[in-house]
Amino acid sequence: MDADVIIIGAGLSGLACGLRLQQGGIKPVLLDAADRPGGRIASDHREGFLLDRGFQVLQTWYPQARHFLDYEALELRPFYPGALVWFDGRLNRVSDIWRRPLCAPEMLASRVGTLPDKLRLLGLRRHALRGSLRALYQRPETTALELLRARGFSERIVERFFKPFFAGVFFEPELAVSSRSFEFVFRAFALGDTALPARGMEQIPLQLADRLAPESIRLESRVERLIDGQAVLAGGERLRARAFVIACDERETARLLGAEPGETRGTTCLYFAAPEPPISGPYLVLNGSGAGLVNSLLCPSSLSAAYAPPNEALVTVNVFGAEHNPDALETAVRGELADWFGPVVRSWRRLAVYRLPHALPAQYPPVSWPERAGRVQDWLWVCGEHRAPPSIHWALESGWQTAEGVLGQLRGG
Repeated sequence: MDADVIIIGAGLSGLACGLRLQQGGIKPVLLDAADRPGGRIASDHREGFLLDRGFQVLQTWYPQARHFLDYEALELRPFYPGALVWFDGRLNRVSDIWRRPLCAPEMLASRVGTLPDKLRLLGLRRHALRGSLRALYQRPETTALELLRARGFSERIVERFFKPFFAGVFFEPELAVSSRSFEFVFRAFALGDTALPARGMEQIPLQLADRLAPESIRLESRVERLIDGQAVLAGGERLRARAFVIACDERETARLLGAEPGETRGTTCLYFAAPEPPISGPYLVLNGSGAGLVNSLLCPSSLSAAYAPPNEALVTVNVFGAEHNPDALETAVRGELADWFGPVVRSWRRLAVYRLPHALPAQYPPVSWPERAGRVQDWLWVCGEHRAPPSIHWALESGWQTAEGVLGQLRGG
């Protein structure tokens, strides 16, 4: 045997699976087609800037993130608990008054929603925090948008806050996602910080990879197919193991299993170098106007100096979909942002455009509590966030659960 267990994919699920197997005394080997571990969580270094591949953040409340990650070593930099929202021709601050109680008068006066809306937020928060996670995923299910309407929220606050904020999480502009997934994310925002590692999102998978035994990860090793309990690599090499775990994204998993991939959601991220940040402070900026292409904007260099060279700022702009022509999109985005920040936007230098057509699995209902382990055959298992509600938490949880199942099998349980 070349390994006790071969894990195909060194993203978060594969890394979590490998770490749990290693802890259980099993030798895993992780194969990945990329030149670095991490899957879709990666960062690129360009002209002195640090570019995370797409809009990604860490919710510090996530239970499995707290279990697996050393937050102190990541040097997490939190966003402001709330956002700046563009509507009525200006930026309006929206704050989580449970974490910023001194902002309550400002929130009561805000035109982001009606006074009853703000009172209903208390009820929504109480509802989302009630009970265990398992109980949350057993609640009656609808879409997030239908849930908000059923709870009496006005169209004003739906358009100005809920859609830009939460659609930016799911890459689903009309919030046609599971109400259970919505409540899970709402709980995460309510109970923890939204943060970036000081040296980029890539530090999350790199931290996990560093805990695996030397030579456990083989990069640039694409698996062409699985046959007769063997992994056949692109160059023809065959590797044998007692068990295999597919820990790839949904499309690659479907290819290896000979199945049809599920529906995904895409996003496009534009990165600009600016002489100074267009906003002051660690804010996420949302488009609550109901018009235009821009969904959100942030300045990672306002959270951590590692994201930009001295005397420059990094501006990240996120839009829905990945079908856009980069040059035409840039022109349209600059035109929109000039209304927000003035003609200085024209001087920003484009650094990169990332089109990510399969950034997340779609999260239409039904979304249920994931099974304990994804066993396909006696020797073959599947894990990954496509088997659960997409998030860093569920990617890690899926890897952990699958490793537990493999350990039980190999021990004769």
